[in-house]
Amino acid sequence: MERRIKYLNAAAFAAAAAVALAPLPAAATDAVVALAGNAFVTSAAPNAAEVITSNGLGNWTSAGTVTSTYFRVAASPNCSRSCPAAVTVSLNARLAGSTRSTVRVSINGTPFDVTLTGNVTKNYPVGTVIVPAGYVKVDLQGVSKDGGYFGDVSSIGVSTEATLNYANDPANYYWSRRGPSVHLGFTVPAQTEYFYNEVTVPQGQDKIGSYFMANGFTGGYFGMQVKSPSERWMLFSVWDADNGARTTLVGKGAGVVDNGFGGEGTGGQSYLRFNWIAGNTYRFITRARPDGAGGTDYSAWFFAPETGAWKYIATWKRPGTSSYLTGVYSFLENFIDTNGYMERSADYGNQWARSNTGSWTEITTARFTGDATAANAQRMDYAGGRRGSSFYLRNGGFFSNYVPINQNFTRPATGTPPAVDLNALPLQ
Repeated sequence: MERRIKYLNAAAFAAAAAVALAPLPAAATDAVVALAGNAFVTSAAPNAAEVITSNGLGNWTSAGTVTSTYFRVAASPNCSRSCPAAVTVSLNARLAGSTRSTVRVSINGTPFDVTLTGNVTKNYPVGTVIVPAGYVKVDLQGVSKDGGYFGDVSSIGVSTEATLNYANDPANYYWSRRGPSVHLGFTVPAQTEYFYNEVTVPQGQDKIGSYFMANGFTGGYFGMQVKSPSERWMLFSVWDADNGARTTLVGKGAGVVDNGFGGEGTGGQSYLRFNWIAGNTYRFITRARPDGAGGTDYSAWFFAPETGAWKYIATWKRPGTSSYLTGVYSFLENFIDTNGYMERSADYGNQWARSNTGSWTEITTARFTGDATAANAQRMDYAGGRRGSSFYLRNGGFFSNYVPINQNFTRPATGTPPAVDLNALPLQ
C-alpha cells in the first residue's frame, strides 16, 4: 500500500545521507517492484547471458554484469523535490544452480552484501537508506557463488512512508521498459500543403533505439532514427487508408529503400541510410497534395548541413484520403525496450506551414503530451516545453525533474520564412 511521506529536516538529511543505515530485519513491504517491468541490464560483461524476462532477472552468471531496477519516490506537495525519505529495500530471490551465493545490492550507490541460500523464493532484507525525492536506482552485481548462477531475482521489495511510482501493469511491461513517448502538437492553418521543421539532437543524446520524429501528420510521419552503432535512418512512412486500401509508392530518391510495414498498423515505409550527426541541425519538409481522384500524395525531403543539399525520400499515394496536412506533430520515442534506461532529447525549432496558395504561417505554439506510459505514471522520466528559442522533448534515463504533460508552450517568433525554393526540391 502507499502511505503519506514523512520527511526529515535538511540537517537530518545531510547527516543521514552520508552513511546508510545498517541492514534491518525483514519487514512487510509497501510495494513489490517487479524486475520484469522496472529493470534493465545496464552493464553487461563480455558474452554475458543475463536477461530480464516476465519472471525477472535470469541466467545471472557473470560477476561483471550489473542489473538496475528503478522506482520513484514522490515529493510531498508541501516540500521541494529535495525532501529526503527513508527507503528500506529487500530482495525477492531464489537460488538455482548454486547452494549459496553472495550478491551486492547498491541503493543509489550505497552497497549492501546479501547472502542467498535455498531454491525457494524468499524475501532477503537488504538495508535502509535516506534518499531525496525522485528516482532511486537499485543495482545488483554478483560477488561469489558455489555453482553456476548467482540466483534468480523476481522483484525488489520497498518499504517507505513516501508515495512510490513504478511500473505495475504487467500487461504493459514492454511499453514501460521502452519508456514514455512524448509529443509536440502543432495547430496549422486549413489547407496547409507544406510543413517545415528543424531538429537538433544534442551530442550524447543520440542513443540507439531513438526516433526523433520531426514531421508527423494524420496518416504518417517523417524523422530520423538510430538503428545500431553503425546505422542511422531518415524514415518516412505513410499508413494505409482507414478503409484498408493500400498505400502505394509514387516515387523515391536515390538510395532509398521502400517496403510495406506491419505491427503498429500497416502502410508504406521508405528510408535512407544516412549517418546524421548529433549536434547538427537537420531541416525537414513534408507535403500533402490531393490528387483530385480521391487520394492524396504525401512527400518528404530533408536538408543535411554536411551535404548542403535537400534530399528526396519518397512520395506515397494514400487512397481514400483527400486532404492537406492535418494533425501535425513531432515526437520522441525509444523503440528498443532493453535500452529504455537511456536518456535522449532533441530540440525542435522554427516551425512553419505553407498553404496551397503559397502563404507562409509561423507556428510558435506547441501542445506537450505523452503516451499511456506517461499518462498512467508507469514512467515519470519525461519532459518537454521551450528551451531557448526552440521547443524540446526529453525521455528515458530515469531523471527526476519531469515536466507535466498536457500543457501549451510558446517559442519566440523569428518572423522569417524558411529560405527554400519549394519548386526546386528534388524528385529523384
